[in-house]
Amino acid sequence: MDLTRIVNKLYFQPRRRELDRHFYEAEKLQNEAMKYLLEKAKYTEYGRKHLFSTIRKYDDFVQNIPVNTYEELKADIERMRHGERNVLWPGQTKWYAKSSGTTNDKSKFIPITSEGLHGLHYQGGKDVVAFYLSNHPESRLLDGKSLILGGSHSPNYNLSNALVGDLSAILIENINPLVNISRVPSKEVALLSDFEIKRERIAHETINKNVTNISGVPSWMLSVLVYVMELSGKQHLEEVWPNLEVFFHGGIAFTPYRERYEQLITKQGMNYMETYNASEGFFGIQDDPSDRSMLLMLDYGVFYEFLPMDEFDSERPNVVPLSGVEMGRNYAMLISTTCGLWRYMIGDTVQFTSVNPYKFIITGRTKYFINAFGEELIMDNAERGLETACKATGAQVLDYTAAPIYMDEHAKCRHQWLIEFGKEPNDLNEFARLLDSKLQEINSDYEAKRYHNITLQPLEIIPARKGLFNDWLRSKGKLGGQHKVPRLSNSRNNIEELLEMNKWSDEKV
Repeated sequence: MDLTRIVNKLYFQPRRRELDRHFYEAEKLQNEAMKYLLEKAKYTEYGRKHLFSTIRKYDDFVQNIPVNTYEELKADIERMRHGERNVLWPGQTKWYAKSSGTTNDKSKFIPITSEGLHGLHYQGGKDVVAFYLSNHPESRLLDGKSLILGGSHSPNYNLSNALVGDLSAILIENINPLVNISRVPSKEVALLSDFEIKRERIAHETINKNVTNISGVPSWMLSVLVYVMELSGKQHLEEVWPNLEVFFHGGIAFTPYRERYEQLITKQGMNYMETYNASEGFFGIQDDPSDRSMLLMLDYGVFYEFLPMDEFDSERPNVVPLSGVEMGRNYAMLISTTCGLWRYMIGDTVQFTSVNPYKFIITGRTKYFINAFGEELIMDNAERGLETACKATGAQVLDYTAAPIYMDEHAKCRHQWLIEFGKEPNDLNEFARLLDSKLQEINSDYEAKRYHNITLQPLEIIPARKGLFNDWLRSKGKLGGQHKVPRLSNSRNNIEELLEMNKWSDEKV
């Protein structure tokens, strides 16, 4: 029985036809989302305070509701976690996704309402499959197992009225039992908090299963797959899972890892599909295999706004709705959602590659950039520069971070890169030159600051010892799950810690 074809015909093909509205009714979908959110929440405490019932158009929305970060909503979220009802969203919210912290707190706790769980998070996962099967009608995706690599924090009962865990743990806890039949590893293993133990258990559980697809963050999934290869004694992953056909990935840029995956999985027709899912919601899906940009998902109960990054520090930035975005401009993304987040700055930056339909790439984080000398270097610049240098030299980058040296003993300023290579270039100086040259080519501000070495000297690369970044994350209790190494920073705090650890021998770790 071809289960994939049956399920596709009954469910995914009808949904795929619904998704076509994204291509010709985008603004209408967003107007519907705004009206729905306001109507649902108008009798909440937040809705009454900000006069939701009087809002008729977008200008009213902007006038009545302030732009928020976690700090502005934290007090309300804490009350919700202690059991108060109808604060940011109707009813009582049971689940909270634990996410990386803010300036003042180690962790953020993002509300996951029942409506958000099903209509936002789970719907995104279903639509990934709908797009994939539409692009690959001969797929046998659902005839085997899905290896889903989740977070490393089991839900914990830290308050009497609230349950807290990584988003992936929350999704696993609440998933339809029918889906559990087709996914691996077991729930017990998926929720293990120790990533290294979990990796070993996953390998043993899945090595003899018919795995057709894998999902997770590229860096952590790679660690699991390498362990599977070691356990199996095989050279390539398709020897272990001959029917593997797609890797659904997200969380961090795939570019530094693509070559390593292509060496590990050599079968013809292996597919890679990017998604944009975060603790705050599911926002984007790569709908076209030939285009690395993602389609912005518009019918999940999310209303989007965009703040131009060149106005980020302005007192009155010109925040625009979806209809006001321009291609090629860098924006911080704001969301209002069925999880009770209102005009919430999620912290990611995006750039639109198309406005018909609305498609975008993730360019970085509002906090992760280097602008020490006016160079405005963002993560997308870094990823493209590394890709060029790797292709030219045959090198492979596993992890990296970069920060400015404001002035050394010779009164010189430069960017310092700490890179863990999977395969080192034969000539590190040539790699650095290629990276620097590409950054100048794609970033005119960086090019201007590098002109004649007047402001910025050539960048410096320091090779990291094997496992450095994992050791650093482990030291902070952040090994595994959705945790990421900060790629770019104006501060030297992270890189100084890493440089100190880089001196350690393997025996000291």
